[in-house]
Amino acid sequence: MHPPLRALTDDLLSRPGGPGRTLLTGWFSFDDGEVTVGDALAQRRVSEALTACGISHDTAWSRGFAPDRMPLDAADPAAYGHVLFTCGPAHGEQVRRLHRQFAGCRRLAVGVSVIDPADPAVTGFDRVFARDEPAAAPTVDLAASAPVHPVPPVVGVVLTYGQGEYADRRRHDTVGERLAEWLTRLDCTRVAADTRLAIDDWRHCATPEQFMGLAARLDAVLTNRLHGMVLALRAGTPALVVDPVLGGAKVTAQARALRWPAVLPADGVTPGTLDRWWEWCLSPAGRAAAGRRARLMERARGAHRP
Repeated sequence: MHPPLRALTDDLLSRPGGPGRTLLTGWFSFDDGEVTVGDALAQRRVSEALTACGISHDTAWSRGFAPDRMPLDAADPAAYGHVLFTCGPAHGEQVRRLHRQFAGCRRLAVGVSVIDPADPAVTGFDRVFARDEPAAAPTVDLAASAPVHPVPPVVGVVLTYGQGEYADRRRHDTVGERLAEWLTRLDCTRVAADTRLAIDDWRHCATPEQFMGLAARLDAVLTNRLHGMVLALRAGTPALVVDPVLGGAKVTAQARALRWPAVLPADGVTPGTLDRWWEWCLSPAGRAAAGRRARLMERARGAHRP
C-alpha cells in the first residue's frame, strides 16, 4: 500500500474501539473550492484503501460538482469519529473552516502539501501524512495509484457562431446551446478543435498539418462547420454534423457530395437524434464509413495531381 495511506489506516485501526465512521473530505468538498482530476483520483484512492481495511466512510462533495451527493454542510459532526482531508495544499480559509466545523472530531490529512508547518490550517490536524513538506522527503501523489475506469472516446468539438451571411436563416446560437447542453452529459473527453489557424495563440493550430494531426487522433468530431466535417473525414474520423442554417446550406450540400449520412438539420437537434448518430459514429460501421471517405478523398487527390 502507498506508505502515507498505510500509516493513515494503521492509525485509524489502532484507535481504542476502532475508528468509527470517517468523513472523507478535500478541496472537492468546498462549494467555494474546486474539483481537479487529481482531487477526484485521490478521493478514489483513499476511499479504496478505507474500504479494503473495513473502515466505513462517507465523502462530502461540492454542490457545484456533485449536486446529488452529500454536501459538506449537511454532514453531522456528531456522526463521525474522524474527518479525513486529502490532496491539495493544507492551506487557506476553507481548511481552517473545516477545523472549526468539525472541532469535536479527530482530524487527519493525507497526501497534502504542507507549505508552512505553523499554518493553523496545518496545526489544526491531529496528524498529517504529507506528500511534500519542508523537512521530509516527498512521496508519490495518491492520484498516481488511484483506480481509473475505461477511458471514454475523445471527441473534437469544432463549432462556429458566426456566418452572418445567412442572415435570418442563422441558427448557430441555438444549435451551439443544444450541443453544449448535450455534451455536458456525454461521457467523452472533449477537445476544442477550432479550424481557425493562428501563429500567436497556442490554443489554435498554426498549420493545416497540425489540425490534421489532431483530427487523426480523435475518435469522433462534433461540428457545425463544413471544414470540421470534411477534414475529419479526410483523416478517417467519423463526424457528427449539424447544419446551423435553417433549411440547410453549405454543410448539408457538402455532406451530400461526400455521401456522409450523420448530418442533422438545425431544427432537428434533439438529445435522441444526437445519441443515435453518436452511437453510429463510434460503431464499427461508422468508423468504416469514415475510413472509406478518407480513401476516396486520397484517390481523388491522386487523380488531380499535376
